[in-house]
Amino acid sequence: MSYATTPQSMKPFNRDEKPLVLIVDDEPTNLHVLKRILEQDYRLAFATNGKKAIQLVHAEPPELILLDIMMPEMSGLEVCAELKSEKLLAHIPIIFVTALSDGANETDGLDAGAVDYITKPVNPSVVKARVRVHLNTNRLDAIHQSRLELVQTLGRAAEYKDNETGQHVIRMSHYSKIMAKAIGFSERAAEELLHAAPMHDVGKIGIPDAILLKPGKLTDEEWAVMRQHASMGAEIIGQHSSSLLKLARVIALTHHEKWDGSGYPNGLKGAEIPIEGRIVAIADVFDALTSERPYKRAWTVEEAVNLMKEQSGKHFDPDLVTVFEDCLSEILLVKAKWQDEIIE
Repeated sequence: MSYATTPQSMKPFNRDEKPLVLIVDDEPTNLHVLKRILEQDYRLAFATNGKKAIQLVHAEPPELILLDIMMPEMSGLEVCAELKSEKLLAHIPIIFVTALSDGANETDGLDAGAVDYITKPVNPSVVKARVRVHLNTNRLDAIHQSRLELVQTLGRAAEYKDNETGQHVIRMSHYSKIMAKAIGFSERAAEELLHAAPMHDVGKIGIPDAILLKPGKLTDEEWAVMRQHASMGAEIIGQHSSSLLKLARVIALTHHEKWDGSGYPNGLKGAEIPIEGRIVAIADVFDALTSERPYKRAWTVEEAVNLMKEQSGKHFDPDLVTVFEDCLSEILLVKAKWQDEIIE
């Protein structure tokens, strides 16, 4: 049984193509059984030893691997360990299909990085269900990862337009996560805020350089243009079903609103401002104040904290200012970890 491959870079993109599943077993009979079970729903590749399996994975990475454990020369456990050690291949789900059925062998397989374990002789319904579940899970993970990478890419694009640095975005995002956890956000919700916060100023991509990079004070007309970046950011991100992109849009739109209603773009007041926008407002301003830029010196932490207190109930949510102060020691550890390069 053979499988001819064409390098992935040479193949046209086809969104309707069936998922590719690699089946690895040194017994042709077992390959044939699994082929009969899966051939209607998937493209299949076959290997009768570990080395050939690794070659096929490099030639065209499958979306899932069904892998025997007991094979000559290179065991399934060794194949799994090698694939999991490669960053670009580690995401591929591996299901062990083996006659070894005791608990120790199952534990070894899962410890090696496999996502599941099917014992021989296989049950066709079980094989189909396990393959379907793990393919769906892996695709959802891939979608989430691609959205996260999109958010990060757009955040970096905004940095190129501004005088801010990548460290600023990292720091203020972590400050935001720290504060979120302090007020009761779950770990998952706080992590999502961490990943959405870098998009807060993406709308600056749409602001003319003559205004965005002007070293002096902006005129009233220029300031009116600058204030459009919050709405522009929301438009750039757009409307999505993804919770991450929804949150990024909310933050871009609301992080310049003020507790007393004097902010922009919509003059929201108090609790009308989403909590995530209120958190990011504090994190963003504190880091901007305490960071050196070509056009200004860095404020001391004490000076910045005093301004936050002064603006409590005006610019900032007063309860969150208190939370910020309570978290200050942890925030300063983040600030020290991701310092800017010294500006000459």
